[in-house]
Amino acid sequence: MLIVGASGAGKDTLINGARDALVADRRFSFARRLVTRPADQTLEDHETLDEAGFRELEEAGRLAFSWQAHGLRYGLPLSVNTDLALGKVVIANGSRQTLPQAITTFPRCVVMLITAEISLRAKRLAGRGREDHAQIAARLARETRPLPDDVVPIVIDNSGTPTFGITRLVLALRQVADHHSA
Repeated sequence: MLIVGASGAGKDTLINGARDALVADRRFSFARRLVTRPADQTLEDHETLDEAGFRELEEAGRLAFSWQAHGLRYGLPLSVNTDLALGKVVIANGSRQTLPQAITTFPRCVVMLITAEISLRAKRLAGRGREDHAQIAARLARETRPLPDDVVPIVIDNSGTPTFGITRLVLALRQVADHHSA
């Protein structure tokens, strides 16, 4: 399950909430991304690597999947492949721009698109404190890239409360797992 959506849509909040809700359900595995950005536990729990360390893992074939976005490098650990081989539903925070490559790498990939109203996304991005107003405006302007024509995502509008969004994500994940095991 590759979860994508524009910055500020609330992907990390929903993923973290779903992880907490599904902790006892062994059908699921939540991939911890590797990112060339310092970790911020209040946003996304990820493993931080510098560029050299990331490149070393990538060249050694120790990443299941990797990509570049917003001037950063992102990767999914090789353990994703192990969890998939064990029949688990792996939930990963991804990027719309890498969907063609992700679907080629993971042919059974299901895409979930998290959306939210643009004014709410702007407010969330400002609340993170990572970018100034001009950078936020530029990010919001460039994030209108549509999904590839052959991708039909499960869409969750996360413009409401976090609890409502998390509940919708958990229900969707359970449906995918039930379908996967049938």
